[in-house]
Amino acid sequence: MSIALRSHPRANSALPVLAVLFACACPAFAQSPPPAPENARLEYAQVLRAEPVYQTLRATSMVERCEATTPVAEEQRRGVARWVGAVKDVLRSEDDRVEETDRSAGGDCRMVPIEREFRRPIAYDVDYVHKGVKYRSRLPYDPGNRLRVRVSVTPIVPPAGER
Repeated sequence: MSIALRSHPRANSALPVLAVLFACACPAFAQSPPPAPENARLEYAQVLRAEPVYQTLRATSMVERCEATTPVAEEQRRGVARWVGAVKDVLRSEDDRVEETDRSAGGDCRMVPIEREFRRPIAYDVDYVHKGVKYRSRLPYDPGNRLRVRVSVTPIVPPAGER
């Protein structure tokens, strides 16, 4: 490195100037004013109610459903099949009263769309009291019995002509 500086005479005179400029610039960066202290503190509020906000999702899937071409008599069902058939008959609505059969039994099979709805909580509307004043906020979680709140006090300074 010293060889490169000796081969360029201007580099030798520029080096001290750059060092002085760098030394002068560093304190300017180091002496930035500290952030003003904020008039805020953390306290707890009493939660009155947390009501979930739900998102409803719909999903459609295709299911193969086979119908018997000839009705299956109750006597043909034996054992567990008879019990399962009775439960299906009770749970099935009047519109769905079609006797289902296995594909191997030679029934009429077709693909039927089945739509399902899923509900999941995405947020909570929270009512809470702090120092006797009621508030409401929407939070991404259920806070439980207490809610941590940030209390900040800032004076209002009117313009110079209104003082």
